[in-house]
Amino acid sequence: MSELSINTTQNVKINFKAASAGERIGSHFIDFGIKIAYVIVIWSIVFYWLQLDRLLDSLDSWSRMTILLLLYFPVIIYSITLESIFEGQTIGKKIVKIKVVKIDGYQAGFGDYLMRWFFRLIDLSIFFGIIALVTVIMSKKGQRLGDMVAGTAVITLKNKINISHTILEEIGEAYVPTYPLVIKLTDNDMRIIKETFLKADLKDDYETIVKLVSKIESVTGIKNQSGNSKDFLRTILKDYNFYTQNM
Repeated sequence: MSELSINTTQNVKINFKAASAGERIGSHFIDFGIKIAYVIVIWSIVFYWLQLDRLLDSLDSWSRMTILLLLYFPVIIYSITLESIFEGQTIGKKIVKIKVVKIDGYQAGFGDYLMRWFFRLIDLSIFFGIIALVTVIMSKKGQRLGDMVAGTAVITLKNKINISHTILEEIGEAYVPTYPLVIKLTDNDMRIIKETFLKADLKDDYETIVKLVSKIESVTGIKNQSGNSKDFLRTILKDYNFYTQNM
C-alpha cells in the first residue's frame, strides 16, 4: 500500500495511504452488485408486471432505445452522482472505507468526478477492467487513468491520521465567511484553537470553551455574534480556512 502526501493550501503536508487494488476491487463489486439489483428490480416491475415488452415491440428501434436508456440511466450515472453527493464516495467506497481526493489538497469537485467517470469507459469497460488494475498497481499513487487525468487519488480512511488532526475544515464552494478579522491568527494559533476546542467539546468542558472564545475575542477584536460559543469556534475554524485558501 503506497504512501500519498498531500500538500494543502496552508502548506501543511498530510500523509495518507493510497487505497489498495483489493480495496478498490471490493468497492467496485459492491457497487456492481447494487447496479445488478436495480436492473433485476426494474426488469421485474417494468417488463414482468407492467409488461412493457409488448409496448416496446410496437415501437420503432429508436423509441425502444430511448425508453431502455431512460430505465437504465441511473446505472449509468451511479458513480458520478454518488461521488458528487457524498464527496468522493459511492456506497461501495463507504463500506470499504475509501474516498476520492484531490492530490493537491483541494476537495474534489464535480468536474473531477466527471473526468473520472468518463475515463471509466477506458479503465473499466475495456478488457474487463484490466487497464485500471494494471495502472493502479503500477502507479506510485495508486491511480487509474481517470485519476491521473483528473488529478485525484483514492485513499483509505482507515488511517490514524485524518483531516481532524489538522487545521483543515471542510467547507463548500458556497460558504460565506462571518469574521474577516480571523486572518490575524496564525496556523499555529488555529492548531491550538482546534485541538483545545475538540478536547473540551469531547469532555463537555464548557469553562475551557468560554475561556477560548474570550481569548480569541481579545486577540482579534472579533465579537461572538452567534451567542453560542461552540458555533462561534466552528465558524472561526471554517472562516480561517476560507480566507487562507483564497489569499
